[in-house]
Amino acid sequence: MNAPLLDFSVSKRFEGFHLECQATFDSGVTAVFGPSGSGKTTLLNCIAGLVTPDEGHIEVLGRTVFSSTGRTNLPPERRRFGYVFQDAALFPHMTVYENIMYGYKLTPVERRKTDPEYLAELFHLTPLMERSVTNLSGGERQRVALARALATSPELLLLDEPVASLDVGLRGIILEHLKRSWRELGTPMVYVSHSLSEALAIAENALVLSRGKRVVYGKTSEVLVHPDVSKMADYATLENHVEATVVATGEREGLAELKLGDVVLLAPRVRRDPGSVVMISVRAGDIILALDVPPRMSARNVLQATVEEIHEVGSRVLVYVDVGTRLVAEITPSALEELSLRKGLDVYLILKTNSITVLDAPDEEADSPS
Repeated sequence: MNAPLLDFSVSKRFEGFHLECQATFDSGVTAVFGPSGSGKTTLLNCIAGLVTPDEGHIEVLGRTVFSSTGRTNLPPERRRFGYVFQDAALFPHMTVYENIMYGYKLTPVERRKTDPEYLAELFHLTPLMERSVTNLSGGERQRVALARALATSPELLLLDEPVASLDVGLRGIILEHLKRSWRELGTPMVYVSHSLSEALAIAENALVLSRGKRVVYGKTSEVLVHPDVSKMADYATLENHVEATVVATGEREGLAELKLGDVVLLAPRVRRDPGSVVMISVRAGDIILALDVPPRMSARNVLQATVEEIHEVGSRVLVYVDVGTRLVAEITPSALEELSLRKGLDVYLILKTNSITVLDAPDEEADSPS
């Protein structure tokens, strides 16, 4: 049987705080979610080797990188992990190219799984390679940080709130590139965030922490509606961050056409070329569910969908639906009862065009440094 991606049990005491957590992560993308001060970054730093636990063990693909009983504590550079910090933490005296090449050159030839030119293309950095990183926007710096981390061909990519300091458009750009990285490179990730929406967008599984302790671990859609998680989660801000393909930009008509899974949406016009992939955001509470198509209405989007999961969380109900991609809608318990919703039922989603936000910042290269 193959070893799990990451197996750990760690205990670390600071004055006024105690992290004590254990979990086993499968391959893929795992979110570590929790409020500020819950121990998310401390856990990530223990895994990375930047903080030494007082007790416990950490194993990656069956390889022990830390064991208090076995007196093993590999330094960060020998753990074969990539780490992307919230503030990018690039080498300011180097160009984009030199930042990416730094870790690549230190990686033994037999362990190299990709090359810098491919990463530059993947993260849309090719025109910026000779530019100083001090002359980049926030989103550009984060893309360089991702490319630099992946250039080391890490067994695991650790991300500490990599979009927290960016505006909403740039957040979409980074999430889009992270999803592409997982699809095209297959590098597993641990993604730390305090955002429900980011966890749902990026991760198959999630670990929730509170006051240094594990609350729950499992499938993201189920974890986020766990009774103990619902006490700390703000479902009113829950958004769908999903990828869509530009069919028409809307420059002439004023409304863009975006292909989302198996359906086409009308949305505010976009600045990307047809065929480009963009991230869009739709608040869960802005999606209306119906059993039939209303004969007259102002909303321009009526999408066929199938109910996949239903979770009741206090006075809210989260309904996961499939339109060729997965979306979550928030409705009331009375609406759930009146519509007699159940798994497998075909429904219609009704969306106004101004409920769709295109997380689109293609002109950031021309922006002044942020």
